[in-house]
Amino acid sequence: MSGKRKSYDAVVIGFGKGGKTIAGALGSAGKKVAMIEQSTKMYGGTCINVGCIPTKSLVNSAKEAAFGCRDGREVYAEAVQRKAQLVEKLRGKNYQKLAGDPNITVIDGKARFVSPHEVEVDTAEETLIVSGEQFFINTGSVPFIPPVKGIENNPYVYLSETLLDMEELPERLVIIGGGYIGVEFASIYADFGSKVSILQDGPVFLPREDEEIAREVRGSLERRGVRVLTEVKVEEVKEASGHAEVVISTKEGTDLLEAEAVLAATGRRPNTKGLNLEAAGVQVNERGGIITDDSRTTTAPHIYAMGDVVGGLQFTYISLDDYRIVRSKIMGDGSYTLDKRGAVPYSVFLNPPFSRVGMSEAEALKAGHKVKTARLGAAAIPKAQVLRQPEGLLKAVIDEDTGRILGAHLFCEESHELINLVKIAMDAGLHYTVLRDMIFTHPTMGEALNDLFNV
Repeated sequence: MSGKRKSYDAVVIGFGKGGKTIAGALGSAGKKVAMIEQSTKMYGGTCINVGCIPTKSLVNSAKEAAFGCRDGREVYAEAVQRKAQLVEKLRGKNYQKLAGDPNITVIDGKARFVSPHEVEVDTAEETLIVSGEQFFINTGSVPFIPPVKGIENNPYVYLSETLLDMEELPERLVIIGGGYIGVEFASIYADFGSKVSILQDGPVFLPREDEEIAREVRGSLERRGVRVLTEVKVEEVKEASGHAEVVISTKEGTDLLEAEAVLAATGRRPNTKGLNLEAAGVQVNERGGIITDDSRTTTAPHIYAMGDVVGGLQFTYISLDDYRIVRSKIMGDGSYTLDKRGAVPYSVFLNPPFSRVGMSEAEALKAGHKVKTARLGAAAIPKAQVLRQPEGLLKAVIDEDTGRILGAHLFCEESHELINLVKIAMDAGLHYTVLRDMIFTHPTMGEALNDLFNV
C-alpha cells in the first residue's frame, strides 16, 4: 500500500444522520475523528440532499398548485429553485457543524477497506491510508435500476434524486414502480399538473398496507388524474423525438405510453459496493446489507453499521436511532439495543399524507389477537374541513382483551404529526381510552383521536 498515512481514534464512512451524529458525539468526547464522504453534494446524507427534505419542499409547493391558486408550471419552476436553495443551506450547516470541531477532520473521498483497521481513500489530490481503532459505516442506499431494455443512459429516464432537479415540469410522467417513492412522486407531480401513470408489476396496489386504506389512497390519486396500472411488465423504454416511449405488456396485450419523463422507482439497495468489506471481515446478506447484531456491531467487533446500509427500514430517523444504539454500546451502559426500539412509525407524503405504526387488522388477527377496529372518515374532522382537505380515512387496531393499541393507519391531513402521538401511547403500553379521553386543543387534527378511539 502506498499513500500518505493518517491515524484517528474513530473513522466514520458516510455523512448521513447516524454517521454525522456519532462523529459529533465522539468529537465532543475528545476523540480524534475522520469523517469520510465521497461527494461534496452529500454532506448531511440522503435525507437532506436527495430525499426527505427536497421532496417535502416540493410537496408543500405542490399544494399551492393543487388549490388552483397559480399555474402549475410556474409554481413548479419556482419550487425547484426554492428546494435547491434550502438543500444548499442545510448541506452547508451540516458541513460546518463537523468541520468546525477541532477534533473532526472531514475528508472528501471514496473509501475502501484494505485491512480490518485501515481504509484507502481516493481524494481529488491524493490517495490516503486512514487507520482507526473504531469504524462506523453509514453509507446509505442507492436506487435499484430495473433490468429493462433501453432504460440505461436514456435521457428521459430519471431516478428519484435526479428528477428533483428537472427544471421544467413534464407534461406526462410515467413512474415504474408502485411503492412508497413512486406514489409520493405521483402525488407531487399530479398536483403540479403533470399527467401521471404508475406502472406496478404486482396485482395489488400497496400490498403491505391495510386493504381498505390502500383503496382509499388509490381512489384519491385517481380522482386527481393519476392512472394506476397493476400487473404490468415494462418491456422497453425507447427514445423518441422530445419524449420517451414506454412499451408495456398487460393481460390485455401490449401498449405504448409516451412521456417527457420516466421515473424508475423500483426501490433502493444498501450502498456497500466498492467498500471492500471482505478485507475488514465484515459480512453482508444476500441483498448486500451489512449484517449486525442488536448493538449494530458488524461481524468485525470494532466496526459498526447504521442506517440504510444494514437493510430494512430506510428512514433517516432509523439511522438516528441506530446512532443511539451504537452510542449506548461504546459510550454508555449498552442497555439500549435494537430489540428496545418498539413500533416504528412512517409516513408517505401524499396529499393528504398517509402514516402508519404497528400492525394492520389482518396482521393482528394472524398473530392471534382478538381485535376491535376503529374507523373515522377524515371528513368528520372539523380541522380537515378548515384545511379544505376532507379526504381520507383513519383506522386503529385495538387488542380487545388488554385495550392496548396494536396499530394505526391514518390517511388524512397532518397524519405525519398524529402518528407520533399514537406511537407514544403504544410504547408506553397505554389503554386506548387515554387517547379517547385526552383533552386536545380545537380545532386541530389531533382531536380526531378522541373520535377515532371512541369505540
